[in-house]
Amino acid sequence: MAGKITDIPGIFVGHAHDERGRTGVTVVRCDPAAVGAVDRRGAAVSTRQCDSLLPEHLLSRVDAVVLAGGSAFGLGCSSGVLDELAARGVGMPSPGRPVPIVPTAALFDLGLGDPNAFPTPDMARQALSRAGVDFAEGSVGAGHGATIGKVLGIGGAMKGGLGTASRTRGDGLIVGALAAVNAWGDIVDPATGALVAGARDPEHPRKLLDTAAALQRPAERPRPGFLMDNTVLVVVATNARLEKNHAGFVARMAQTGLARAVRPCHGPFDGDVVFALSLGEAPADLPAIGQMAAEAVAEAIIRAVQTADGFGLVPDWQSLFG
Repeated sequence: MAGKITDIPGIFVGHAHDERGRTGVTVVRCDPAAVGAVDRRGAAVSTRQCDSLLPEHLLSRVDAVVLAGGSAFGLGCSSGVLDELAARGVGMPSPGRPVPIVPTAALFDLGLGDPNAFPTPDMARQALSRAGVDFAEGSVGAGHGATIGKVLGIGGAMKGGLGTASRTRGDGLIVGALAAVNAWGDIVDPATGALVAGARDPEHPRKLLDTAAALQRPAERPRPGFLMDNTVLVVVATNARLEKNHAGFVARMAQTGLARAVRPCHGPFDGDVVFALSLGEAPADLPAIGQMAAEAVAEAIIRAVQTADGFGLVPDWQSLFG
């Protein structure tokens, strides 16, 4: 079924990454500007310029969304996108210069590569310049340094990544999703409940541990003391015409797709964020859009891990189960 978020007219995606530092950035460009909203879960969220997506804020436009590695250090890379869009005359009109609205969220990937490496404004500009309809999945952009299944630490983890999917209804309604998957939990197939990828059994490294089941047993071994290196970042988009509060409804429903595919999720070590974007004039059938978004998110998460490359540093899905 697959598809991609750029099936929505006006959505363009570009990546840049640091192969030495094992970190990267993904830019989702909205042209024209989208109506946007955000839903944030878990206790380790790291964001910038997201206030304008809250229902009480005056603005509702989004010119681009930046997903970055590097934890809080990576949030600053979005200034490169702001500067470049402003130079193009893109943004909220003001007496001085246009002010681009670029919500940004970061995931923690400092445990895989160089802990001193993080996305820079120049990298974000590169990602913006590469934004198009066709883009790669897997260990690219914000998913370059992503890992999953970290209940026993990075030594028992697998490679995460970035994936996309979409759903199309017969009357032309389209909903797409993009997910950068750096989950603490495991990845699950919603259709069967079977584990797809995640934490590995230390005694059988090619066998999955099942984090949810392990948590229901007394601790068999000490867990790592630092568990914040996680987070799933998601962008969903539709060609339906939504108001800001409607986009917020879609973002909340889209989180259920994350919950279907990541187990456990939205926990104390996760900073899961869903951005919802509206570009277009299709009728706003909110229950349908929310359900389609949840399905696309779940599929995008699975594609992210199944297309990832572990670079020989951490096992990937293809090397273990492909």
